[in-house]
Amino acid sequence: VQLQAYGGGLVQAGGSLRLSCATSVRTFSSYDLAWFRQALGKEREFVAAITWSGSGSTYYADSVKGRFTISRDNAKNTVDLQMNSLKPEDTAVYYCARKTYSGSYFLPGNYGYWGQGTQVTVSS
Repeated sequence: VQLQAYGGGLVQAGGSLRLSCATSVRTFSSYDLAWFRQALGKEREFVAAITWSGSGSTYYADSVKGRFTISRDNAKNTVDLQMNSLKPEDTAVYYCARKTYSGSYFLPGNYGYWGQGTQVTVSS
């Protein structure tokens, strides 16, 4: 299962970054996809998810609501995460994941496939 995240980098607080997750056609068109992040020394946490059906329902962690937007690019088979108004506490490795099991979108255990991660560093 192909899940390749890219687009991370170093940005100043208040800046923006756009992450993309490249997937196969089958994964993109049939599975719910999400972004998680893991800061150094912390557990992996949910960031945002988007469903595969229809226009794509979205879910966000409270910490990123109003600042991050998850979307699907049907032409590229990617799931993108637009991150605005970045804060130093957003610094983490960001992973895209494919939801494999039913249940909460917020739990990492409900995702069976993960990309390799991309580093986002926000300087103060």
